[in-house]
Amino acid sequence: MLAELSKTIASLDIPAEWVGLRSVKETAKYRHVRDEIPQNNSRSVSQGAMVEVLVNGQIGYGATNSLALESIQAAAKVAYHQALAASQWAVHPLTPAVRPKVVGQYTSPFVKPLDALTPGEINDLLIRLCQTLKVSDKIVQTNAIAIANEKESWLVSSNGSEVYQRFLILETHYGVTAQDGSVVQQRTNNGFLANCYQGGWELFPDANLWARAQQIGEQAVELLTAEDCPNTSTTLVLAPDQMMLQIHESVGHPLELDRILGDERNYAGGSFVKPSDFGNLVYGSPLMNITFNPTVPGELASYSFDDTGTAATREYLIKEGVLLRGLGSLESQNRLGIPGVACARACSWNRPPIDRMANLNLEPGTDSFEDLIQKIEYGVYMESNQSWSIDDQRHKFQFGCEYAKLIENGTLTKTLRNPNYRSTTTDFWHRLTQIGNDSTWQMYGTPYCGKGEPNQAIRVGHGSPVCVFSDVEVFGGDS
Repeated sequence: MLAELSKTIASLDIPAEWVGLRSVKETAKYRHVRDEIPQNNSRSVSQGAMVEVLVNGQIGYGATNSLALESIQAAAKVAYHQALAASQWAVHPLTPAVRPKVVGQYTSPFVKPLDALTPGEINDLLIRLCQTLKVSDKIVQTNAIAIANEKESWLVSSNGSEVYQRFLILETHYGVTAQDGSVVQQRTNNGFLANCYQGGWELFPDANLWARAQQIGEQAVELLTAEDCPNTSTTLVLAPDQMMLQIHESVGHPLELDRILGDERNYAGGSFVKPSDFGNLVYGSPLMNITFNPTVPGELASYSFDDTGTAATREYLIKEGVLLRGLGSLESQNRLGIPGVACARACSWNRPPIDRMANLNLEPGTDSFEDLIQKIEYGVYMESNQSWSIDDQRHKFQFGCEYAKLIENGTLTKTLRNPNYRSTTTDFWHRLTQIGNDSTWQMYGTPYCGKGEPNQAIRVGHGSPVCVFSDVEVFGGDS
């Protein structure tokens, strides 16, 4: 395919300074069972190509669902005229340096291919999951989902780039709704579709699947008679499945350079971070070390090259609490004069790459889970995100979780329901006082991070240890 696309690039009749061609094919197989009854057994295929051209210092885009030369030529003409028109209103001129020549490939690590299980075998697995989840008549709904995706990407350019990447992705979810009179509680496996990874069917089922499903059902019933989370300011302990959301919303999105430039404000808001903050802003406590790392094997947003061909490397965004670098492509870096990362990503062949998160991870510390809890006289431990709200500058936030435990004298005691907490971004991260070690570090993912106009839903990975924050406002469902 790369050779054919390179020939196509060479055959295009476009007076551009640079031309790029990115072809993408994605096949998705979706299975959903609710209350032991199959709800969805579908397969979808999407394939096409995006042409980029650089003209008069501006980039234009044109997409087509056909790889025929005449279709690519037509898309290139659209891109050319778009770039030409944009050059009259240029904010910042670009050069071919924002599209360096690269050659390479990447394939997700896997053991069992995504066709290792038949649709019937997958349905049987999900039905058994629903049966295991229903531990009581108070479980009024069970759900189990498995989505297998294979995505291939070919990138070529007029300056000799040739990149092939193949992604194998398995996204799974299961959970329940429990009800007793007017009390309704939900419990899921780490939050909705949080268990998303690169790999094959070796990921699901795992050795703990049936015990974990039993636990999810039992915890949902347990929540029906639990006390509400207290309304107080106290020590807050967050599990990695909630830290995923915390990192995503209060670190990832605020550091996107296109937000800081103002490109995103119409749709998804801007950021409290200013260009002058890089290298200067103390974002959090010295325990806060956030890396951009698309090189983690199996994490959802791992890759060797972003969608413009920039080579992916592990970089510190925040080190020992200090903000160092943003989530910005070569274009955004060029415009702001601020260091960024290989994060120009597109959700499909018919979308241009924009500044996106990939794998954003909080590096572990030195304490075991037991050590963290033993040091706490009074506090609340929370798991699994259930709700979130954050303002359009990514400053004030309020997040809710599915499940919580009270901490008393260094011990997890009674179960709490409807746990929530609120704070402001930098104040919250300055309250990070303890951080778990490698044994507490877990990684999760989300397939639905939305951004851009037209909208792009993209896959993002996050890893984190258990974390302890001091004097945070927590509250129950009635507050």
